[in-house]
Amino acid sequence: MSISWGYSPKIEKFIPLADFPADKYLIVAKQAIENLGWSLSHVSESGLIAYTPISFQSYSEEISIRIHGNFAVVKSECVGIQMLFNDYGKNDLNLEKFFHEFEYVEFHLKDVWEESLSKFHQFIATQDDHYFEKAPLATKNKIKNVLFLFFPQKGYTATPTVVLINVFYYVAIFLFSAVLMINLSLKTGSASHDDYIEEIRKISLNFGVNQRNLVLGGEYWRLITYQFIHGSKSHLFFNMYALVYLGLMIENKLGWKKYLFIYLMSGVCGGLVSLIFHQEGVMMGASRAIMGLYGAFIALLTTKTFERKATKALLVSTLIVSLLVLVNGAFGKRVDNAAHIGGFVSGFIFAYLLNYKRDESFEIKSWARYAVSVLLFLMFFSGVLHFSPKYGTEEFRKLRNTFNGNMGSLNSIMNLKISLPKDVKLASIKEDGIIPMERNLVVIKQMQALNLKPEDAKEREEKIKLSKASHRAVMLMYRDIKADSTYRYSKQTSNALAQVFEILYKPD
Repeated sequence: MSISWGYSPKIEKFIPLADFPADKYLIVAKQAIENLGWSLSHVSESGLIAYTPISFQSYSEEISIRIHGNFAVVKSECVGIQMLFNDYGKNDLNLEKFFHEFEYVEFHLKDVWEESLSKFHQFIATQDDHYFEKAPLATKNKIKNVLFLFFPQKGYTATPTVVLINVFYYVAIFLFSAVLMINLSLKTGSASHDDYIEEIRKISLNFGVNQRNLVLGGEYWRLITYQFIHGSKSHLFFNMYALVYLGLMIENKLGWKKYLFIYLMSGVCGGLVSLIFHQEGVMMGASRAIMGLYGAFIALLTTKTFERKATKALLVSTLIVSLLVLVNGAFGKRVDNAAHIGGFVSGFIFAYLLNYKRDESFEIKSWARYAVSVLLFLMFFSGVLHFSPKYGTEEFRKLRNTFNGNMGSLNSIMNLKISLPKDVKLASIKEDGIIPMERNLVVIKQMQALNLKPEDAKEREEKIKLSKASHRAVMLMYRDIKADSTYRYSKQTSNALAQVFEILYKPD
């Protein structure tokens, strides 16, 4: 048993017909497939298509036989997405079963050829001989090699364009980062790891990652640009792998306009959901939009867009892969699963709105479908903006660092030597105590102007208490040293200092 590898694993064999008539070959093949219990989907004078049953070992494979001149092209191809790029030998086993059954049927039909031929020709007269061009795997079969995946062609226009934009964006960010890193090293001589991280953070922000406060502050364009930014080669590769698979399967069914609309809008909706659940950090990557395409795929599979016999296999494989992605997101680190779910649900809804047909007589204008979709999106968009408060988390973090830095200067005046002259002590208390504590009072006012998350607001209250207590303590220290020639602080000053230490070392 041989294992076939590739983006869409398959095994294809060319069988010379010689003097064997094509119609007789198809009759035998049809009967062999029925004997094997495979589900026959289409038969015409140019060939047939069938599907193997779904099992624990297989999502199902498409079995196709095409008549090309004096050859019959017999192929077994995986229907669902193959995450590990191989078919585990399923296609080879399918063809082995088929050819074995073919020989058996050929032997037993030799006495009833005329009757079988008459029935066959009556049957195929009612069939669509162009079905192969519309079959579920039709677009995938046009891909001759990896390079074809990056070039637009009929039924596959938007996907390669989006892939190329993602790749271009990644390369551009990589080159831009490399230049800035080299420049930083030349300027500083030896830049630290933190310096590099900070520079990369700035670069990603400039290129348009999704960041909560920036979006809520009016930079809505980030909800589009973040979809094209990836943090690593593996991040880019696996997203593009899934995107190409979905593009090959559904772009030709939707048309490039609907497909691109669903892709981008799902990414935007996923980004909006991310804003609801994540107050900090940045979001990037095409996975939200791709999950939207998974949702759209499922919507198409439930609206009779695909051939009925193929629908079950495609639906099972798509649901399994979607579930695996969401489960991985639930337990994985640094995975924005809320955004994945948001993209998935929005993609399903948009695809349903743009593609649903109750029956042939019930027709909705295309503009009306888009209008309803956009209206729903705007309602969701407005709701997120209205009910998602803008937190000053980053500003608070910077102010907190400044506050803590000022508090650190207190250490130098807590253990002033008794032998120091009075004027030196006063100067030290003023320089390392009063001035930094007065700065902290200003910092506190800036903190109070921020809208903070509950945990940050709680910390701010502690900072307020500490700033007041520490300012009062240093003022009393200055008063005592200035007014008294002794080396002991007053009871009032000692109590004030004790209060500062109590706040500083209060157990959580």
